[in-house]
Order: sequence, then C-alpha cells, then structure tokens
Amino acid sequence: MSIISPITTRQPLGRAIARIALGAVLAVAGVGHLTVQREEFQAQVPDWVPFSKDFVVLASGGVEIALGAALIALPRHRKVVSWVVAAFFVVIFPGNINQYVEHIDAFGLDTDEKRLTRLFFQPVLVLWAIAAGTGERRA
Repeated sequence: MSIISPITTRQPLGRAIARIALGAVLAVAGVGHLTVQREEFQAQVPDWVPFSKDFVVLASGGVEIALGAALIALPRHRKVVSWVVAAFFVVIFPGNINQYVEHIDAFGLDTDEKRLTRLFFQPVLVLWAIAAGTGERRA
C-alpha cells in the first residue's frame, strides 16, 4: 500500500483521538493566524521571507485550517495528510528559530530560555503528526 492510497482499515482509537486532536489544534491555531494572534504570528516571520509578513501569516493560517480539517474529515487519507502536516511543521520551523535568534517576545515566550525550550517541541509536533496518520486495526 502506498502513502497516497486510501486506507480501508480502521485506525486504533488512541491514534484516531490523536489525529482528531491534532486536527483541532491546527484549526484553532489557523483561526488565530487570521484573527486575534495575527500580529504575534507576524513577529515570527523571518525578514528573509520574500513575501509580506501579513501574507505569510494569512496563508499559513489558511493552510493550518485546511490541514486540520483534512486530518479530521479525511480519515481514509490520514497517512498522506499526516505526512503533509509533518512537512508543514518542518517548513514553519525557521519561524520558531527566528523568534529565538532575534529575541522576539510572542505567545508568552518572553525569555531566551522559553524560546529555546519551544524549539524542542517542534520535533514532538512532527512525530505527533506522523503517529496520527499511522496505525491500522484489521477489521
């Protein structure tokens, strides 16, 4: 079975809960990009990104909402969606590094120690995404 083939087996309950929870987290974060946390997300966009910070935040917010919805609504495609989510977490990691390197206060991360600690959670998100799309229970 390839990663892009629809899955016909049921996912174990724990993995399904992880997938749905991650989908909800992504959707909520995406809404935050578009609304109340927009300026904080703009602060994380590195200066070297060739688009306006507002465009990047709005686009990434839309992507997060779409990915969150896909994790929840497309369980038969969970494997490919989870790998796309994992890749997304890798792609946005430079923003977290930028926040640390440039000493940017956002999201309550107001010390270098807190910002550095945050960096270690990105691999956890990548692993969560991968785990959320795996696991098959034979019917």
